[in-house]
Amino acid sequence: MIDAAWIPYCGPAPDPGEVLWRWNGDPVLLALLASATVAGVMLMRGHERGRFAAAMAVLAIGFVSPLCALSSALFTARTLHHLLLVLAAAPLLALCLPRLRRPHVVAATAVQALIFWLWHSPGLYAQALSHHGIYWLMQVSILASATWFWVVIRSARSHVAIAALLAAMLLMGLLGALIVFAGQPLYAPHFASTLAWNLTPLEDQQAAGLIMWAPAAAAYLLVALWRLNGLLKPNEVAA
Repeated sequence: MIDAAWIPYCGPAPDPGEVLWRWNGDPVLLALLASATVAGVMLMRGHERGRFAAAMAVLAIGFVSPLCALSSALFTARTLHHLLLVLAAAPLLALCLPRLRRPHVVAATAVQALIFWLWHSPGLYAQALSHHGIYWLMQVSILASATWFWVVIRSARSHVAIAALLAAMLLMGLLGALIVFAGQPLYAPHFASTLAWNLTPLEDQQAAGLIMWAPAAAAYLLVALWRLNGLLKPNEVAA
């Protein structure tokens, strides 16, 4: 089990035999998710309604399902949880928001990367798992900065958006590589909780880094290629 010094919002680290039963029943969280979903569905129209409902479903997976408890045990699960925010919930929310007339591409790209990097520094990460307020500051700032980034990507011209996406890809991949090649476990809250899952803290950390380095970074590349395809289409029609 997790050390008594770490009191993550999602509760103590579960063992494999109990994780499937560890749903988060926080009434405040459930009320907020339900009210936000109802309000969004009532206020939005057309495709936006479905996208907002999908974003709320992603948030429910991250904060209500057993993934929440599992993220107390494994840094890998915490990484998957954060990537759900950045690569699923945030772009879905961005599609529900109006385009920006003046998208600040450099600022949005830098802020998203900076916040993601800061919260994955060992010291701040440990604080987030020691105090519920800091935990929610971590989650909200990651989601908000990523949503801003995706709104900017949606609003910017294709060649500018492609450059920003490639920059985001490189920054995500670099963070993942640094975590993989750290050579020692860095995240103290998981030093005692990974063994029940037949993983050393270092193996758990390396798995999380690989997820950031490969599939997470590749997600930005796929969107960049999609925008590039749209940029080339007029030339193909003209030809």
